[in-house]
Amino acid sequence: MILTLSCPDASGLVAAVSGFLADQGCNISDAQQFGDPESGRFFMRVVLQGPEPGALRQAFAPLAQRHAMDWTLRGPEPRRVMILTSRFDHCLADLLYRWRIDELPMTITGIVSNHERSRIGHVDLGDLPFHHMPVDPARKAEQEARLLALIEETGTELVVLARYMQILSDDLAGKLAGRCINIHHSFLPGFKGARPYHQAHARGVKVIGATAHYVTADLDEGPIIEQDVERISHRDTPEDLVRKGRDIERRVLARAVRKHLEDRVLLAGARTVVFEG
Repeated sequence: MILTLSCPDASGLVAAVSGFLADQGCNISDAQQFGDPESGRFFMRVVLQGPEPGALRQAFAPLAQRHAMDWTLRGPEPRRVMILTSRFDHCLADLLYRWRIDELPMTITGIVSNHERSRIGHVDLGDLPFHHMPVDPARKAEQEARLLALIEETGTELVVLARYMQILSDDLAGKLAGRCINIHHSFLPGFKGARPYHQAHARGVKVIGATAHYVTADLDEGPIIEQDVERISHRDTPEDLVRKGRDIERRVLARAVRKHLEDRVLLAGARTVVFEG
């Protein structure tokens, strides 16, 4: 099981949590904690073996209430994940490969795209449920309502935007807060809009990168989970940047998804606390 928590920082929190777990007959195999001096909050992640999760949650509740904790205690069952994609399918293909080799512990509840399945025909979806949900700007609210209903019906716990080239409404972004991850191409400087790699080439940038973050109403400005960069030179063509950008995007997204699945990411306002492992 994995216990994660955040609360106002105070003396004795580690002792209180570890002492409780010891009294319950639990064995701690890994523990990480962080006290943030800026916000005055304490964050903790504990991997443990012990009694049945339901009973442990009930016993832990009074301690959590006493310290005003935001907390979760999750058992070993994999998270339920839905993947949204458009015509760029490199991130989708990478996630499916990592899932098939058991690198990403998740149950995929479905693949959703605003394009027909034939547009990603060379990606092996196997027997995974595929849902074509085209986006008509005049009826976008209806499409998002169908999407949200599908998320709820399938018990989806995490939504991954694997180069899903549609902007979620403020309403849907709010309903998926903390459980929707997006991958964004990011450069120094940053380029928004169409053909970002070509914009970067025209400006002669020396570093390209990618950022995985939680989705919020502010476009591409949600709490950051993972980032990576790669140096380039004047010899690189726009096509070289696109190729290298694909590699960065898929590895950054995969790392972010894995950290979320393993409960390594705790929200801290507009930032995140990420316990590496």
